[in-house]
Amino acid sequence: MISKFERLVAWRYLRSKKAEGFVSVIAGFSFAGIMLGVATLIIVMSVMNGFRAELFGRILGLNGHMNVYSQSGPLYDYDYLKTNIEPLDGVNMVTPIIESQALISKGGNASGVLVRGMAWKDFTNRPLLRDSVTQGKLEDFTGNGIAIGDVLANKMRLRVGDKITLTSPQVKSTPFGSMPRQRSYTVALTYDVGMYEYNSGFVFMPLESAQKFFQFDNAVTALEVFLDDPDRLPEVRKAVSLQIEGQAGVYDWRDMNQGFFNALQVERNVMFLILTMIILVAAFNIISSMIMLVKDKGQDIAILRTMGATRGNMMRIFMLTGASIGILGTLVGAALGIAFALNIETIRQFLEGLTGTELFAEEIYFLSQLPAEIDWQEVVAVIAMAFGLSVLATIYPAWRAARLDPVEALRYE
Repeated sequence: MISKFERLVAWRYLRSKKAEGFVSVIAGFSFAGIMLGVATLIIVMSVMNGFRAELFGRILGLNGHMNVYSQSGPLYDYDYLKTNIEPLDGVNMVTPIIESQALISKGGNASGVLVRGMAWKDFTNRPLLRDSVTQGKLEDFTGNGIAIGDVLANKMRLRVGDKITLTSPQVKSTPFGSMPRQRSYTVALTYDVGMYEYNSGFVFMPLESAQKFFQFDNAVTALEVFLDDPDRLPEVRKAVSLQIEGQAGVYDWRDMNQGFFNALQVERNVMFLILTMIILVAAFNIISSMIMLVKDKGQDIAILRTMGATRGNMMRIFMLTGASIGILGTLVGAALGIAFALNIETIRQFLEGLTGTELFAEEIYFLSQLPAEIDWQEVVAVIAMAFGLSVLATIYPAWRAARLDPVEALRYE
């Protein structure tokens, strides 16, 4: 237990005087280092968590948690498979889709796109698509009406109601030889799902139109399976595989994106280790400032010892002095980091307006907004780590102060 006397002396040593100005400067740098280290670590980890959560949400909002596909071409009898899969525990929705590459063109503009055909009901049942419509009406997503992303629409100068031409890589025989299949469609609506990749390269088409265009007679390329709880993916995948054994194959989002998300996880861990070094360097600054303080206060320590202060008193005084710097820096840094992370998109827009530069290009980072998600368990872990390093940094200087011989200290003064 720290006594009032120990707190009083520790507080006295924390206040600067001209004679100890250099020590106070080092202590100030220690405080700033720990504050910035903790704040930066919280901000960076929050942004990494935000990236991961946003990418999960966007990718799994547009793609199923798992896909059921035919191992020998188009998937026939998909209605039968859908009927067998939907009642399984944990399955939320099963969506038949057709997915294939195509070329979209209008006038002199052309761009390669991924065409995804799905029924109107399935399109409107996906909140990410339903709520992202920027122009047009969902009711027009029928017949020859298609949906394109805002980025693609702006790039090709398209508006709702414009006609475009889709060219399939499949060919058809004509009197003039084999020709690519082409068909005109109307832009029924535009969308913005918050991911550059989808906004610039995806075209959604009614399922029946896609079957005609890609010559999928009563067939699809796959069934997308959405789950109630993504954490139950291994269990539900096993149940689906058993249900359709021998009729189709199953793969899930981990098979398609595992490398990408593993890279994110590795980057996140490396950033944590690198930024922890900032806090560690600040802790070494605390050691330096406390050793200099002990050396400067040698006579004071000797006087206090002759007046009855024990070695334990001296050790606690200097541990409290050094730890106060680290603990205060940690608390201020945590508050700063949390406030920054909560308002990071507003800060980004302000800085972009102030400097006139683009700090977060959506075509590079895939997302249209800078995400941040605070993991409070991580925040507590960062604060605890900074507290621990701050206390550990004071042990050696405090031990030296406690070991100081009063007679020797006073003899050379």
